[in-house]
Amino acid sequence: MKQVEERYINLLTDFGFKRIFGTAMNKDLLICFLNSLFNGRQVVKDVSYLNPEHVGDVYTDRKAIFDVYCEGENGEKFIVEMQNAYQTYFKDRSLFYSTFPIREQAPKGSEWDFKLNHVYTVALLNFNMNEDAFDKEKIRHHVQLCDTATHKIFYDKLEFIYVEIAKFNKSLDELETWYDKWLYALKNLYKLTQRPKELCDKVFDRLFEAAEIAKFTPQELREYEASKMAYRDIKNSIDTAKQEGLAEGMEKGMNQKALDIARNMLADGVDINLIMKYSGLTQEQIEKLK
Repeated sequence: MKQVEERYINLLTDFGFKRIFGTAMNKDLLICFLNSLFNGRQVVKDVSYLNPEHVGDVYTDRKAIFDVYCEGENGEKFIVEMQNAYQTYFKDRSLFYSTFPIREQAPKGSEWDFKLNHVYTVALLNFNMNEDAFDKEKIRHHVQLCDTATHKIFYDKLEFIYVEIAKFNKSLDELETWYDKWLYALKNLYKLTQRPKELCDKVFDRLFEAAEIAKFTPQELREYEASKMAYRDIKNSIDTAKQEGLAEGMEKGMNQKALDIARNMLADGVDINLIMKYSGLTQEQIEKLK
């Protein structure tokens, strides 16, 4: 098998993201990242990882598979997702995903007063969401239920945080906060050949140690190569569609490219959940390609 050329993994790949943020041995990295994102508004001291695969109340219900799913020390739930491909109904998807940690809080076989713990959905987007409700000059968007007349928060236990990391373009010497440093690492870690002085904090010692490809087992290396190939395929297809598509034809072109890539990934035996993640297609759309 051909060795990868990078020294550090690409955190935008499915394998890279879950290795750094979705494993118990690296939970300190997830905690640091979440705290940088909340910037004091919510302080995460500890997390416990939960089963990222969920089905509904009956067998025929839809399934949800989270990249990272964990619980804070006060019972709050965190869903953390990396999304590389544009999806027409992504807002619907993130709302749908939030229903699983809400419903699972209902106790079975006993009385319940309907009190819920907080649910946070964090979506890291490697594309511009182009959402009319968002400030186009900002990268991070915080969404809660509010009264449309007073703009006051109506319900503070359900929060969605969308981070358009594709818009982040700060250089190393422009990094000021932990949040800046994490977004830089997410977008650029795989391009680095050595540790920059701007990322020499203790927590980043752990990041660079966990992300060094030379320490992978042969199985881990195979999984990373497959994940990197899937990431490159869908990103190349999207870039090509953007170049070839004009005006209203752009979205159609992107959808066709996504279908083409999904066919190739199916032929290569790639898991359908990974195909859904990278293509933005639904399970029904992918099943029709078989």
